[in-house]
Amino acid sequence: MKKCIAVLAGDGIGPEIMREGRKILDAIAKSFDHVFEYREALVGGSAYDQHGHPLPDETKEICNSADAIYFGAVGGPKWEGLPADLTPERGALLPLRSIYGLFANLRPAVIFSPLANAASLKADRLEGGLDIMIVRELTGGIYFGKSRVQSLTLKEGALQGAYAADYMIYSVPEIERITKVACEAAMKRKKNLTSVDKANVLESSKLWRETVIGYVNKNYPEITLTHMYVDNAAMQVATNPKQFDVIVTGNMFGDILSDLASAITGSIGMLPSASLSETGFGLYEPIHGSAPDIAGEGKANPLAQILSGAMMLKYSFGLNKESDIIEQAIMKVLEGGYRTVDLACDETPGDRVLSTSEMGDKVLECVQKLV
Repeated sequence: MKKCIAVLAGDGIGPEIMREGRKILDAIAKSFDHVFEYREALVGGSAYDQHGHPLPDETKEICNSADAIYFGAVGGPKWEGLPADLTPERGALLPLRSIYGLFANLRPAVIFSPLANAASLKADRLEGGLDIMIVRELTGGIYFGKSRVQSLTLKEGALQGAYAADYMIYSVPEIERITKVACEAAMKRKKNLTSVDKANVLESSKLWRETVIGYVNKNYPEITLTHMYVDNAAMQVATNPKQFDVIVTGNMFGDILSDLASAITGSIGMLPSASLSETGFGLYEPIHGSAPDIAGEGKANPLAQILSGAMMLKYSFGLNKESDIIEQAIMKVLEGGYRTVDLACDETPGDRVLSTSEMGDKVLECVQKLV
C-alpha cells in the first residue's frame, strides 16, 4: 500500500514527538511492504512566524494532496496575544475541521493495565484497565452556531446591559451521521452505546435524543442504547467509568466529557484522537498540548503521538493488523516497567525512566519483535 501523509508537527514538543511517531510508522511500512510518503508543512505558531498565518496556503495545498493528516500540537504563550482568528488553535485547527468536513472525533480513554496505579481513581474501580470510546460531533452545535453580542434594551427604553448569545443548532442529518459512526464503533466492541444530552432542558437535545433512538432502532437493533443527561454523565465518568463502552454526544458536551475522561487516566500523554470525514479522510493527533515549558528537553511522552499514528493506520488506511501491533508493542513496553517522566513514580527504577527518543526506540524494538 502507498499512502501520502501530511505531517504537521506544529509547535513546542510537536516536532520531537512527531519524530518518534514517524519512526514507528517507518518500521511498520518496512515490515509490511507499505510506502508512506511524508509531506511536511508548518502549522500553528511556527507557521504564523514564517507566513503570517497559522494555516498558510502552502499547508492547505499539502493537506489537499494527502490521504491523511498526522498532527502534532500547536500553540503557546508566544502567540496568545494575537487576534482570535490568527491564534494557532482557532486559526488552524478549527479551519482544518471545517475544510475537510472532520465531523466525527474519536477519542479513546484508555488505561493500560500496567498504569492503573497512576490513574486518579482508586485501583479497585479500574481493575483490569479502562477502555472507553467517546464519539464527539465536531463541526456542529454551539461552537459552530451563530452568535450575537449586543446591548439589550427594555420596553421602557432603559438599557439592561450587554449580553451575548451562542446558538446550539443541530439538524437530523448531522445527528444521524455521528450516530452511525458511534454505532459502527460499538458494533466492533461490546455493542453498548450511551447517548449523552440535556433533553430535559434543551430543545436541541430533545431532537438529538429522538433522532438517536430512531436511527439506532432502525439500523442497529443489536446495540443496547442508553441515555444520560450530561451532568450525570460527568459524575459517572468521574466515579464509575467502567460502565461505559461507547459514548456519543454533541460538540460542547463531548469536549467536556472527553477531557474529563482523559484526566482520570493519569496522563494525557497516553491518549490519541482521530477526527474523521464521511469519506474516511482524517486528522490524527494526541490530545495534549504543545507543552512549550518542556520543549527540547527530551521529557515529552511520545506514546499518544505514536498511538495517533496507529489510529491513522486503522481508520483511514484500513490496516488493522499493523495498528494492533503498535498497541501491543506499547503494552509490552509498559509491562516492562518503562516510563517517561510523566508516568514515572517514586518506585520506578532510574534505568526505566526514558527520554522521548528512548521511549520511541523501546517501542520500535517491540514492534520489530512482533512483526
